[in-house]
Amino acid sequence: MKKNSSCDLKTCFMCQLTLKEWHTAIGTHKKNFTAKKGEVIIKEGDPVSGVYFVTSGNVKVHKHWGDKELILRFANDGAIIGHRGISNNISTYPISATALETTQLCFVDIEFFKATIKVNQEFAYGLLMFYADELHTSEKKMRDLALMSVKGRLAMAILNLKDQFGLDEAGFLKLSLSRQDLAAYTGATYETVFRTMNELLAEQLIVVSGKQIGILNEAGLKDLSNK
Repeated sequence: MKKNSSCDLKTCFMCQLTLKEWHTAIGTHKKNFTAKKGEVIIKEGDPVSGVYFVTSGNVKVHKHWGDKELILRFANDGAIIGHRGISNNISTYPISATALETTQLCFVDIEFFKATIKVNQEFAYGLLMFYADELHTSEKKMRDLALMSVKGRLAMAILNLKDQFGLDEAGFLKLSLSRQDLAAYTGATYETVFRTMNELLAEQLIVVSGKQIGILNEAGLKDLSNK
């Protein structure tokens, strides 16, 4: 990753919830980087060194799932990555993180991050709520993988991406996603996702242009996902 100075001490999750008096300390300890598309930011199994905040861009957070890859979530503007390595019993990152486009990142080492939690009550509370929400989402994803059809999971994935990234004026997701990544996000094979996408197209629920997915019938997708 290439160093830069893009952080404004306002954008990321940490800066938004910490005391203004603490921003000077953050400015002293933070390091800013630019990751190119496809560049690995965190590698599963590497020693924990700190946490990253996405200043701009998009990152996929993923891990090995048997012999496959499972995308746990996408992290965009302001989001935190690497926090799953914060534990008294874990010394290595349990996930990987890869840039899906040119991405600006802010990094703080693990000891300073822990000090920030101790000093900033609102940030500690916000982090606690973030962990709780993430745990709920992870548990639901595991349940859906076991009980929901691929078609339902794919419909839900498109709706979740719409909620996170929004739609452009043409009704397409503001995120370009390969079929392979979409398969990893839904916990299915590439071939199954390709076939299911064709079913959604035939039913006029979605439209596809290259790597972009547009929503034609949101109510129909919600019926499939029971969202």
